[in-house]
Amino acid sequence: MSNGGGSYNAQNDSRAGSTGEPDMGTEPTGGFFSADYKKHDDLKQMLDSNKDNLKLEAMKRIVGMVAKGKDASDLFAAVVKNVVSKNIEVKKLVYVYLVRYAEEQQDLALLSIATFQRALKDPNQLIRASALRVLSSIRVPVIVPIMMLALKDSVVDMSPYVRKTAAHAIPKLYSLDPEQKDQLIQVIEKLLADKTTLVVGSAVMAFEELCPDRVDLIHKNYRKLCNLLVDVEEWGQVVIINMLTRYARTQFLDPNQQDVVADDDKNFYGDEDEKDSEEEEEDEEKEKTPPKKPYMMDPDHRLLLRNTKPLLQSRNAAVVMAVAQLYHHIAPKSEVGLVAKALVRLLRSHREIQHVVLSNVATLTTIRKVRGMFEPYLKSFFVRPSDPIHVRTLKLEILTNLATETSISTILREFQTYVTSSDKDFVAATIQAIGRCASSISEVTETCLNGLVGLLSNRNEYVVAESVVVIKKLLQMQPDSHSEIIQHMAKLADTITVPMARASILWMVGEYSDRVPKIAPDLLRKMAKNFINEEDIVKLQILNLAAKLCITNPKQTKLLCQYVLNLAKYDQNYDIRDRARFIRQLVSPAGEKGALGKHAKKIFLASKPAPVLDSSFKDRDQWQLGSLSHMINQRASGYSPLPDFPATAPDPTVRNVEVPMPWAEKTHKKKAGKPKKEAFYSDEEEESESESDSEESSSSSSESGSESESEDDSKSESGSDKEEKKSDEEAESSSSSSSESESSSESDSDSDSESEPDTKPQKKTPPPKSKSSAKPKKEAKQEVSLLDLEDIDMSSTSAPVPTPASALDVLSPSLASDLQGLSINDKKDTAISVTTPMFVSTTSHELLHRMTGEGLAANYRFTRGTCIYSTSMVPVELTFTNHTDSPVSNIRIGEKKLQAGMTLQEFPEIPTLPGGGSMSVSIGIDFKDTIQPANFQICTQDRKYNVSIKPPVGELLQAVTMSEADFTAQQSKLTGMNENSGKASIPSQHNNSKTITSRISELANVAPVFSSQDGLYRFAGKTVSGGTLLLVTVKVGEDNSASITVNCEKMAICSMLVKEVKQKLSQA
Repeated sequence: MSNGGGSYNAQNDSRAGSTGEPDMGTEPTGGFFSADYKKHDDLKQMLDSNKDNLKLEAMKRIVGMVAKGKDASDLFAAVVKNVVSKNIEVKKLVYVYLVRYAEEQQDLALLSIATFQRALKDPNQLIRASALRVLSSIRVPVIVPIMMLALKDSVVDMSPYVRKTAAHAIPKLYSLDPEQKDQLIQVIEKLLADKTTLVVGSAVMAFEELCPDRVDLIHKNYRKLCNLLVDVEEWGQVVIINMLTRYARTQFLDPNQQDVVADDDKNFYGDEDEKDSEEEEEDEEKEKTPPKKPYMMDPDHRLLLRNTKPLLQSRNAAVVMAVAQLYHHIAPKSEVGLVAKALVRLLRSHREIQHVVLSNVATLTTIRKVRGMFEPYLKSFFVRPSDPIHVRTLKLEILTNLATETSISTILREFQTYVTSSDKDFVAATIQAIGRCASSISEVTETCLNGLVGLLSNRNEYVVAESVVVIKKLLQMQPDSHSEIIQHMAKLADTITVPMARASILWMVGEYSDRVPKIAPDLLRKMAKNFINEEDIVKLQILNLAAKLCITNPKQTKLLCQYVLNLAKYDQNYDIRDRARFIRQLVSPAGEKGALGKHAKKIFLASKPAPVLDSSFKDRDQWQLGSLSHMINQRASGYSPLPDFPATAPDPTVRNVEVPMPWAEKTHKKKAGKPKKEAFYSDEEEESESESDSEESSSSSSESGSESESEDDSKSESGSDKEEKKSDEEAESSSSSSSESESSSESDSDSDSESEPDTKPQKKTPPPKSKSSAKPKKEAKQEVSLLDLEDIDMSSTSAPVPTPASALDVLSPSLASDLQGLSINDKKDTAISVTTPMFVSTTSHELLHRMTGEGLAANYRFTRGTCIYSTSMVPVELTFTNHTDSPVSNIRIGEKKLQAGMTLQEFPEIPTLPGGGSMSVSIGIDFKDTIQPANFQICTQDRKYNVSIKPPVGELLQAVTMSEADFTAQQSKLTGMNENSGKASIPSQHNNSKTITSRISELANVAPVFSSQDGLYRFAGKTVSGGTLLLVTVKVGEDNSASITVNCEKMAICSMLVKEVKQKLSQA
């Protein structure tokens, strides 16, 4: 054998040497014995290639491996490099892979975090969503601020799919950093207000994970959720229905509380003998006590029940189950029967679904008031041969619960067939079900008992054993009339070997030994003979039998009892030894009987209550139907019990979303206040006008919204689209208003349209500042729009109003010149307001040299004012100078070479610039909060010159004012990666508040904020384009050293500004 083996190896070696190829063919490719260093080599080469089709094929294979459960983590480095691929299909698959392995390979994933951030701005919604999903999968606390920024941007994304992904990322971010809960709740509040069905379900899921007790977030979205419920995707429907169930339990009264009163009344009047006297007493009580108010269901309660009813026809079993539990917990008992047919339909599904549905049906059938709804479907619960044992057991439970005097005969015939089954566990469960039927329905107790006695002669030992156990329980209810059954069962003790059945026979003979006085001693003799071979449960009952017979028949059984006690004294089981020692002291003590020995008969032969054969599902109604806790009948992790119905109805107006618009309120104020100032109207007109105003204030939001729209159209054509959409949506959402309110609102609108032309010209003077400052908080929190311009003095520019950061609409120059000092704020916090700059530089920078421009020179200067074209643009003043004697014509801006996202608003063309002349014009540039240069061309009639404007970081800001408390609060939110700090040494001659404030103001367009601490200087501003808040803190020490801290979400601006502040403060 060794020689043969050696020649075989030699042949292989010679063959390999002759071909000149390595001997790799004998190694199974991709098998268990392949070398690790060659693993996935081909995939890595394909991923590193320059061809997209190879990369796509490699990614398909890798994702296929992941789907099959194979480990592909060693390919992470090769895959993550392709995240910058321009092929959209490759990029999608790369993100699918990264979502799976980003948590495991956190270090490598962090290296590509900049790429993920860029992908959040990708035009493709799938790429944006995938990037957000990967970011949320990187479980590193240091990127929490980045994730929070990405989350806030994604919540307002135009794509519903991206917003849905953002909702899914909220619980991940919360589990990573629970301190972000307050900010995440604000994000959830925005998502709950979303009207897209794709987003709503995920938003409610995030709400349930973070703050399920914040019902105040649901109030204003309740009706919208009810109306959108039918169109939401299936798993979103399950989440929303469960949430609305809990909400309804806290906000609505119990619809069944009146049923109890009605039942009591029926019992009260049911006695015919005392009817007259009780009626008289009842009349007297009614005169003394005030009448009870009849229960009226809340319209919102009815809305929920009405909108969930169609979902009973859903193809998803979870949705049907969720609706069933909602009806069970919050619907009137008379309407719960609607769910019976839908639940029975689910029994045709898979066996797993059958098990869940049957468990819930079993609980429902234990409740007497709703039990009858399943009686028409009794045959649907008959056991089929294909049913598994757990389904069969549940069906037996349901059939037993549904058994009544009318249906018991059908059910018993069905049980009789089940007893012949070959499944021992099923037969035992069937016999127990027969016993329960016999105990619950007295009319069939005898029939069931006779049937069980007939089963005692069955050939199947397990059938006989279970029958004995059930008969024992039934005989405890009527022991006097069934002594012959006891005798029959005592004779079976020789043949039955099942321990539980033998124990039941012994207990029965001992308990009723006076009915079988001759059989009982003989049975004890037989049991004592085989005592050491019996099971423990049987031995304990032999001891009990011996003790009882020793008390009742000591002549025949005393010696036998002592024999049994001696055997038990040396048993291996300590329970049996202890029982024997206890019984010996009671029955046959060595000396005189003790105190307990005198009462031995009362102890052993006391009458015992009959057992109650209840359903095992009777106590499961304490759990919420359909929950995991209900399935396992114990509290599961994360389970919270359903709240009880309130005793008094909470305020239903909290669900009204009819909030009057700001312009509508101001219109009402003008109408109500004008007649008091001038006696222009007659008394009758004043009365009619006041009535119409009061009707308007009490009408629903749909009418007020429509009126405000018509007034806005007639007053101003420059209203924002956002506000019009908002009013339209509110008008659509208030479909539940009554016809009377609609008719009254129509008459109101007519009267308003007639009186408006007279009142409008009267309003010329702006309201005083004290009124605006004394407005309620609700008005202060609402958005201000261009529709309010009629209340603002157009000529006044001395008192600037907050300006919005996100307004991108370009205004006409004529209107912009009137609004130059006006700014509008869409922020909720009115304490942070835009102010005039402290310093405006007069220094200009060269844009076009006169030699390059052939005599035409151009300079630019940042004016730090409000741009006349758009509030998101940085205003730049261009000054053109003609250094020649001949005029230059047609000066304009030509081709623009701007970075992605940047915009430039050009100046009107200059027809002619005479020789030696100079002219200044204004342009607006939206730098998108970056210091990237704006490249464009300045053109004349026959020339084009390439120029560039690069902004200093301080010119990208806009000064804002705020209080010290607001500064501290905002600074606490901008920590971690949003904070940059440095140190500088200030010359002693410049270490004073005036110099430090002026230098910071010259460097950046920020405003000083009051500080109560000495040596602490604070400045605030916001970026012009994005409206991102920027906070600067300079803390000067005693040794002239300054600690500089800049807080801003724009990390690039943050770091650059710190460097520039250090240089500025360190100048001599």
